[in-house]
Amino acid sequence: MNAYIYDKLIFEISKAGRKGYTLPPNDVPFRHVEDLIPEKYLRRTPAQLPETSENEVVRHYVNISTKNHHIDKGFYPLGSCTMKYNPKVNETTSSMPGFRNTHPHTPEQFSQGALELMYELAGMLTEISGMKATSLQPAAGAQGELTGLLMIRAYHDKQGKPRKKIIVPDSAHGTNPASVTFAGYESVNVKSNKNGTVDHDDLAKVIDEDVAGLMLTNPNTLGIFEKQIVKIEKMIRDVGALLYMDGANLNALLGITRPGDMGIDCVHINLHKTFSTPHGGGGPGSGPVAVSHRLEPFLPVPRVVKENDHYRFNFDYPDSIGKVHTFYGNFGMLVRAYTYIRMHGPDGLRGISENAIINANYLLARLRDYFDLEFDSPVMHEFVLSGSRQKAMGVRTMDIAKRLLDYGFHAPTIYFPLIVKEALMIEPTETETKETLDAFADAMIQINEEIKTNKDIVLKAPHTTPVKRLDDVKAAKEINVCFKE
Repeated sequence: MNAYIYDKLIFEISKAGRKGYTLPPNDVPFRHVEDLIPEKYLRRTPAQLPETSENEVVRHYVNISTKNHHIDKGFYPLGSCTMKYNPKVNETTSSMPGFRNTHPHTPEQFSQGALELMYELAGMLTEISGMKATSLQPAAGAQGELTGLLMIRAYHDKQGKPRKKIIVPDSAHGTNPASVTFAGYESVNVKSNKNGTVDHDDLAKVIDEDVAGLMLTNPNTLGIFEKQIVKIEKMIRDVGALLYMDGANLNALLGITRPGDMGIDCVHINLHKTFSTPHGGGGPGSGPVAVSHRLEPFLPVPRVVKENDHYRFNFDYPDSIGKVHTFYGNFGMLVRAYTYIRMHGPDGLRGISENAIINANYLLARLRDYFDLEFDSPVMHEFVLSGSRQKAMGVRTMDIAKRLLDYGFHAPTIYFPLIVKEALMIEPTETETKETLDAFADAMIQINEEIKTNKDIVLKAPHTTPVKRLDDVKAAKEINVCFKE
């Protein structure tokens, strides 16, 4: 019976004529489908769909869901992605009929509740980030990056001084140089120093009047805060450039400091990272952008404005870069983020970051004697270990990540950032208990011991998952062949 439930495809369970529904008698005049749809659009053969009973299809998909690792099932220490737990109250509010059933074309006078929520959320994100104004329109962090860069371009064009280059640190997220290229700029790399922060001497070499801006992640992908941000900001200002902050790591700053107070001109905010909206699975996401007074005229339209207790969309911003997303972003994500912020309040938001920082430093303290640490500086919400010591014993970081699956944990980010050899990038977030952190640390330490005493068990991992070790190279090069096999 177990094999029947767990191992068969739903097409193998299917039996002709079996179904999981009943329909009432037809109470409208019968028409042949050929009379309603032109023949060229009709199938020549029936659709090959499985035919199952209701309980069979429910059991099939529930069992598939238990095979997938997700934040409701277990610890997800995915560095730089803040895979925190998503409070279920968010789902309750986003499922309220007035929000769930609102159509994008609903007239403004019948959408006042939704417009008020967006107006207030934009205001809260503006205050949290210390900026001048916020657009909720971008649907993901990467789209937020592109939006910010297009506004930077519009700013310089308005000044009558178009520029060609954007500076990106070597520790940056991969989306940064990609967004730079997509926005029509040349990406200029700047190195990190021995402390893991921006090398100011190297930065000075690449700054000139052709630089439109610097994209900076703070704290950076090593989890290290750029303590010399004021100096960096002055260097950028001296050539008339702007300062962009990748807000992926904002989970470390809430209520402690604000990008606007550091002189940032634009920051994108990943609602699915910092403000607990669901993360992964292909979306939907949300990546609002908050800007300084310099970029405020160029924000996407429409903007939600309030006039005499009435909310409406305003398109009347002549310098705007225009729309960057259909309608006004992914509204359900906005409701979830609004709920999360209102639920915590100012003190609660600060507590989020404080606990994220404590958890990261506790986990680092437990693991630092077992793995290498190439940049040994105080960290914020995440840290990056190196598996170079283990590689010298014949085991790669990839193998460690695979073995972690046998212990019931999702693997951390590996091989990123690129400036750390055999990188293991770990972010515990604030939502995990000390017991969970200890269990993860114990597993990592046990794997390190296995490498010394029985490394084959690591090299051949995972052993307990439905799908065992795959040929990663073949999967990357021959995806269609692997799928068929």
